[in-house]
Amino acid sequence: MTDVVDSDELLRRLQRARACARDEERTWRARRDALGATDPGEAEQAAVRVLAYEAVARVLDEILTPGKRAVK
Repeated sequence: MTDVVDSDELLRRLQRARACARDEERTWRARRDALGATDPGEAEQAAVRVLAYEAVARVLDEILTPGKRAVK
């Protein structure tokens, strides 16, 4: 099962994926902050997810806008 997509559709899919990653990052960041004092273990798990979604968003940013971010 392979779908053939044109470049515009591929661009839209990448943009949706980036937006989704940013939304998830915000959600997990809020969860981490809310759990910080009450449940440190769960807050740590949420922090790991924040980092994961942040990494995905960065990769998609670089694909969609090459060179926009400075390399660290």
